Parts: sequence; structure tokens; C-alpha cells
Amino acid sequence: MEVHAFDVLGDPVRRRILELLADGELSAGEVTAVVRREFGISQPGVSQHLRVLRENGFARVRAEGARRLYAVEPAPLQDVDRWLERFRRTWDRHLDALATELARGKRERRAAPRDAPPQDTPPQDTPPEEEP
Repeated sequence: MEVHAFDVLGDPVRRRILELLADGELSAGEVTAVVRREFGISQPGVSQHLRVLRENGFARVRAEGARRLYAVEPAPLQDVDRWLERFRRTWDRHLDALATELARGKRERRAAPRDAPPQDTPPQDTPPEEEP
């Protein structure tokens, strides 16, 4: 049975393990210590998550004496990145438009006189309007 990458990545514990491994190789014990502290998961539970990552190609393991060292396997993450590319183009356009609006707002604030009240705020000496 083939597991979709997002099924593997959908679990917050597995995402956290990949974040830890992104910084370099870690022993199963080091991964377990962090995951146990952050998620309250037992050593067998962490081992199960490591096995899912390994069996689905997201992590690789090598023996060093009695220790098992885990590392990220980049290929499946590159596949996810390629899949996300079509959405990234849409996000980029929206983020570019947001950046333009933010820059415009900064320019307008710099150009406004410093002692003038903001345009949306009524002058201080004017009493508030009463509602009918």
C-alpha cells in the first residue's frame, strides 16, 4: 500500500522529528528525548514514528555501534515541494501585492506631518457625536 506524502507529514510528531533531523543526524535516543519532552510520547511511540518516516522514504538510518542514527532523506520532501509549486505561484502574487500595500502605507505615514492626528481619528477637542 502506497502512503501519500501528506499522510506522513500530516502528523505533528513526524513533522517535528523531520525538523530535528533537518539540522543533521541524531540518534534515536536524542530524537526520543525531545519528542518525549514536547509531546509526552513513550520511546516505543517515537520508534513507531521513526519507522513510518523510514519506511516511507523520509528518513534514513545507519548503525553506529549500538546506536541508530537518523537523517532526513530529501527526495520525498523535494516531491512535496514540486507539488506545492503550483500553489506557491498564487501565494507569491498575493504576497507581492501585500508587500506593495505595506510599502505604500509606510510611505504615507512618513509623508504625513508628525503632529497631525491620524485621518481616522477625530480631533481631540471635538465632543463625540450622540446617536439618535
